[in-house]
Amino acid sequence: MQKTIIIVMALLAMLTSCSEKEKTYKIAISQCGSGRWRDKVNSEMLAAQHLYEQNVKVDVVEAHDNTERQIRQIDSLANTDIDLLVVAPNEAAPVSEAIAKVKKKGIPIIYFDRKAETENYTAFIGGNNIEAGKAMAYYALSLIDEFHASRHKPKVVEITGAMSSSPAQERHEGFLSVMKEHGNLEYIYKEADWSSDKACLITEEQIDSEQMPDIIFCHNDGMATGVYKAVVGKGVEGKIMILGIDGLPDEGIEYVQLGHQIGSYVYPTHGERIVKLALDILTGHPYERDNELQGMMVTPRNADLMALNTNELIRQNKDLMTIQDKLEAYFGLYNTQRKVLIGSFIAIILLIVAFVMMWRAYIQTRKVIRQRQTLNEEETLFYTNADNRKLRQIFEPTKENTPAPRSQDTIFAETLNEAILKNMSNPNLKMDDLGDEMGLSRVQLYRKVKAITGLTPVELLRQMRLQRGYALLQSTNKTVNEIAYEVGFGTPGYFSTCFKKQFGKYPTDVRADI
Repeated sequence: MQKTIIIVMALLAMLTSCSEKEKTYKIAISQCGSGRWRDKVNSEMLAAQHLYEQNVKVDVVEAHDNTERQIRQIDSLANTDIDLLVVAPNEAAPVSEAIAKVKKKGIPIIYFDRKAETENYTAFIGGNNIEAGKAMAYYALSLIDEFHASRHKPKVVEITGAMSSSPAQERHEGFLSVMKEHGNLEYIYKEADWSSDKACLITEEQIDSEQMPDIIFCHNDGMATGVYKAVVGKGVEGKIMILGIDGLPDEGIEYVQLGHQIGSYVYPTHGERIVKLALDILTGHPYERDNELQGMMVTPRNADLMALNTNELIRQNKDLMTIQDKLEAYFGLYNTQRKVLIGSFIAIILLIVAFVMMWRAYIQTRKVIRQRQTLNEEETLFYTNADNRKLRQIFEPTKENTPAPRSQDTIFAETLNEAILKNMSNPNLKMDDLGDEMGLSRVQLYRKVKAITGLTPVELLRQMRLQRGYALLQSTNKTVNEIAYEVGFGTPGYFSTCFKKQFGKYPTDVRADI
């Protein structure tokens, strides 16, 4: 702690000694569109403005998927006093001329996520879309080996983004390179426009074709929601496995947790590394021209842990942005009333808090990286240590005249049991909702339930719903559909799939045995 204080004080001394005329680097960001993934990148870049030694000002403009608008925006930015331009081109070819004009003005250019059809750029940073496509292809093949019955030749459908963009071209290239090596399956691809509605229409056509697909791979999780909508609407939920790319906590990762998708791929953002690369270029430090960001698979086995880690990093990023907003407000007071003691005192206190938070964020990031590196070992322990006997002892009511121990774990388990039973029929029940009712955060609820039962909250909720459904099948005359909705499943088909996986037989088989 003493060493940390010394570092903080040294940084404070460096900042307070800077003159008012110290250089502020202006970095403009030309985003091709909006959406959750790009919003995450933007917030990370804005949070990184005060993360490094140099003064930085980041401005973001969005083209909203309109190439002509992006060209006008790039031309306008080139006529301002920006020091560097970061571009995610909406289309590879049309924006090339506008980018060439920027380069002629001596302004460095960083391509992010996407490239244009011109070599007039200083550096590139982004995920490897070819490797992302290959990773999803190999995962699709493993799913076919694991789940596909040999009644017919397996069919894989790829729904691409707009092929005028480099990510769609490269993801398709990677996926195709693996698929064409396997002649024992039927593979086709259909071009979409990155939208959920288009993906929904394509899926409906494929379901109505002579052979329904076994796997549908979409170039982003947004399109995967359209596929899921079509699957549910056609009554074939559970018969088609859905894959996507992006892996955001409130999108792809959550879809995997809910069972809507069988997998996603975390396409990395790392907005802070974009700002760092820009500063290296502007300050003459060494840098690589091509900078690849690593992604990773999200599967039903690691989705809960991925959600915890990602949500924690997002929370810390929001805290940093809040502190930075306050810093900018107080720095304005400090510059105009420099000789006022109270203004100086507040600015110093906020600086200390900001650097402590940044240091903690750095330590947490290192910790998350180490967790991901050992993820396979943790998954093995995570899915093999569940003690079902302990679960039954805690959540089943004790017999009459047998006094139950009133430990803290028992009290917690009884309270959680009541909360789940009360909200069981709600298909949109979230872990955050249970946490709020229990007075716990999502992370605290996860740790407590895992420690007591050996299960995650999502697994526990699903298991209790299935057990309740089993009891209703034996004790009532309600239909399978009525029972599915009563215990909180969004569709009867998904209830039957989970029921078969849990008990080894379908609900109709249980009803037939009575």
